[in-house]
Amino acid sequence: MEEPNKTPDAVSPTERAEQELPLGIRVAAAWSWRLIIIVVAAGALIWGIVQVRIIVIPLLIAILLTALLNPVVDWFIRRGLPRWSGVVGALGVFIAALWVLIWLIVTQLRDGFGDFSKRSVEVWNEILDWVQHNTLGIPVDQLDDLMNQALQLLENNQGTLWTGALGVATTATQVATGLLLTIFSLIFLLIDGKRIWYWVVGFAPARAHAAFDAAGRAGWVSVGQYVRVQIFVAFVDAVGIGLGATILGVPFAIPVAILVFLGSFIPFLGAIVTGALAVFIALVYNGPVTALIMLGVVVLVNQIEGHVLQPLVMGNAVRVHPLGVVLAVTTGTLLAGIPGALFAVPIAAAANTIVSVLVKRQWESGTDPAAEFHRKDQVHRVARARAKEAAKHARKGNIA
Repeated sequence: MEEPNKTPDAVSPTERAEQELPLGIRVAAAWSWRLIIIVVAAGALIWGIVQVRIIVIPLLIAILLTALLNPVVDWFIRRGLPRWSGVVGALGVFIAALWVLIWLIVTQLRDGFGDFSKRSVEVWNEILDWVQHNTLGIPVDQLDDLMNQALQLLENNQGTLWTGALGVATTATQVATGLLLTIFSLIFLLIDGKRIWYWVVGFAPARAHAAFDAAGRAGWVSVGQYVRVQIFVAFVDAVGIGLGATILGVPFAIPVAILVFLGSFIPFLGAIVTGALAVFIALVYNGPVTALIMLGVVVLVNQIEGHVLQPLVMGNAVRVHPLGVVLAVTTGTLLAGIPGALFAVPIAAAANTIVSVLVKRQWESGTDPAAEFHRKDQVHRVARARAKEAAKHARKGNIA
């Protein structure tokens, strides 16, 4: 039997106040406190990641390298070769490619480095001479005073400079640790990536294993596409700046192009540093006019990358709108600096694909891929153990 409607006197003051509020206000308040909790949770997650960044960043780099090298491993497996041979081959190709690039840089710079140092000193002396005899109307005494003030500033901040130097040393130690962790993670992701993935899937509820697995696999495909397109973007940057240096007659065009290629994998800072190096070499060997033209080439190539290659080519490859690519890189840079810019696009691409798979329910319901993988893995383990035991008995029989 339904309770009779409450009389106005029976309604509590709290219920009466809620009834007086418009529905829109109550809905907005309900959304607001939920959004606040989401923002706080996201902030706590980002804070936690920052605290363990020495682990997170090498792991993310290893994941990107795995996406790049995994097709090489699969190529070996498709030809009936063991997986370990594919891992060795992939790592060998990767190391050989890096070694060739470094060898080209060293051999090109080795013979001309002495002349480059000499010319750099000469250009610096010319700049100092120009400053002393400048035609800008600035008295030499005033320039001397500015120089003395700068030296005094350095002297007064020696403690800060030493602290910065110690910070660089600490960073160098962290880089070495991160490099070892990246190599270690890369090897095991190539060897046993599928087992590691299904171990991660196992943390989800059993009924969500199929959706989790389908979404993760789709995100992995997007990450692989991102890595391959990023190599193409870096190649275009290297060819553009290297070709411009060659046309202008700037020395060391090949090393500069290789450095641009490697630096392009570090968003913003890599392109700025390598481009500045090209401009400085042009200034030392070819004069200020050629250096200005070289600066124009660097700016043009960077603009093509930032406004054409990254938003359009990268956006089409990873199925993210060009505006989304720009916003992802900007947000990643604001939140985590260079690492944030490096990982923003692959994370956005993977997230976009994952959401699409989950919304469209693109997985086979009623199946548990994690349980199926472990079942097949157990069958293979038993088969391998029996094969080893049979081979052992066969060897004993031959010896007898």
